[in-house]
Amino acid sequence: MTERKCKMISRYIKDANFEETGFSYTLSLISGKYKMVILYCLMEFGAVRFNELQRYLRKISDKTLSQNLKELEADRLIIRTVYPQIPPKVEYSLSDRGKSLMTVLDQLCVWGEEHRDDER
Repeated sequence: MTERKCKMISRYIKDANFEETGFSYTLSLISGKYKMVILYCLMEFGAVRFNELQRYLRKISDKTLSQNLKELEADRLIIRTVYPQIPPKVEYSLSDRGKSLMTVLDQLCVWGEEHRDDER
């Protein structure tokens, strides 16, 4: 790489505001311990009720699961469907926006599987 090109890239990185990039935005949507796992569960199992998600995720508290679901719904990645019946029935499923994110998450998973043994 030429010296001029190195200086240009160095200046770009120095002046860049990564908080305004698509990369940063995407990470903000899926950051946290459970969000990607929740999205995968919904992709794998379709419409899922709260207690089913809790069973799939095992060691997640009601509060944490509820908070993550609210955030995913606010980001329009999942759909919360309430059925008017007694007792109340609520199901969660991927929105079209959430489904479009799954290819990115699949690639992260593939990369992880391919490089998992690199550290050993």
